[in-house]
Amino acid sequence: MTYDLLIVGGGINGCAIAREASLLGLKVLLVERDDLAAHTSSASTKLIHGGLRYLEYYEFKLVAEALRERERLVKAAPHIIHPLRFVLPHENAVRPWWMVRLGLYLYDFLGGKMTLARSRGLRKSDAAFVAPLKVASKGFVYSDAFVDDSRLTVLNAIDAAANGADIRVGVALDSARRDGAVWQAHLSDGSSVSARGMVNAAGPWVSQLLGRLGVNAASGVRLVKGSHIVVPRLYDGDHAYILQQPDRRIVFAIPYQDGFTEIGTTDVPVDAPEDAVIDQDEIAYLCEAANRHFTRQITPADVTSTWSGVRPLYDDGASEAKAVTRDYVLELDTNGPTLLSIFGGKITTARHLAEEALEKLSTPMGFSAYPVTRARAFPGGAIPAFPQYVAQVCATWPFLGAARAERMAHAYGSMLPDMLQDVKSAEDLGQDLGGGVSEVEARWLRTREWARSAEDVLSRRSKIGLHLSETERSAFEAAWDALA
Repeated sequence: MTYDLLIVGGGINGCAIAREASLLGLKVLLVERDDLAAHTSSASTKLIHGGLRYLEYYEFKLVAEALRERERLVKAAPHIIHPLRFVLPHENAVRPWWMVRLGLYLYDFLGGKMTLARSRGLRKSDAAFVAPLKVASKGFVYSDAFVDDSRLTVLNAIDAAANGADIRVGVALDSARRDGAVWQAHLSDGSSVSARGMVNAAGPWVSQLLGRLGVNAASGVRLVKGSHIVVPRLYDGDHAYILQQPDRRIVFAIPYQDGFTEIGTTDVPVDAPEDAVIDQDEIAYLCEAANRHFTRQITPADVTSTWSGVRPLYDDGASEAKAVTRDYVLELDTNGPTLLSIFGGKITTARHLAEEALEKLSTPMGFSAYPVTRARAFPGGAIPAFPQYVAQVCATWPFLGAARAERMAHAYGSMLPDMLQDVKSAEDLGQDLGGGVSEVEARWLRTREWARSAEDVLSRRSKIGLHLSETERSAFEAAWDALA
């Protein structure tokens, strides 16, 4: 079978490009050897943000682009993306007060016209913001947004598939070669396909794939590990903190999954994509980072879970990992059928990256590219204000219960009526696999969202695994396998 575009990699960039290309009418095949968002795209800090700290490295263009995308994404996926207020205490500060204030003014200015609240100083009335801190003195408050990163990746794939893209999960690219005007590719599912163009969206494996294809790239990649820890909730409230550290890094503390606080991230150079495992030094670093600021002290024994991702950053020659650009480079190879390789990128700018990628591919591949996703809602995103939508879900399916109704409203948004169209009672939901995942929901995840294992559901399609004991996880796995 011949495709217009073969995309290798089911992370956020690959899925965003598949969405953009399919909406432009291209015949698209995306292959992912593991799960969608199996690696870096489910291991982010889970923010849609401009990147306040990038201003320190004069990344003004990147920050402005990311802030424009933040505004688009908050509107396009209100079920999985929501505004978040950040408190920036001016304690243990390595930057003068005026510099931080100027940076926040610039952050607001680069954001242009926006719906999120602008920055301001901490006030005496901000009791909830200062109560958890060791020292309640000067500081700032500003806005960004929280995202379910792995679900955003899956929603890109769902929209791509709805527009004709072929999404194959658990399928690897075994080999590919240029043959006249097309790529001839052999896949691990035993099939062979042809494609007029290929996109290397392999993330941390981008250089390895180029080597297998026999292509020499001008660009290089720096592999930098970012790790996070999760601890029982450090403070009350739905706001987050951005904490300055003596090494000039910043660490986020973010409310996570009702009852937890996420703390991250680190910046550790690594040699291989497989090095995405947190080490004891990182755990200690993140605990100490939180302890410098919060009254409640933590130790590594308090850590309930962790995640680590290897970021494939474009190698700009920076001497320190924290200073490496977070911007991306798209490298086009037209020595035969087209190959586009992605170096760098981030969750926030994936949609824009995809738009730019199609622009680059359009001339050598002979198609017209134009913006198709700038004002397009993601699957599930066509909902009223989220509290109103939750109330609608509770009224329509009262037997779900308040907690499950809110979780499912977040996960599926306006897709929920499609999932539950034949459900009139609790009995119609079928078996409960655990954690409130019914048989109806499980079958949806398997047939509509490419979930193949219990881990795909518990860690990526949802975060229910955080709330289950080992015994409950084992029971979930057994029930999931029995559905096959």
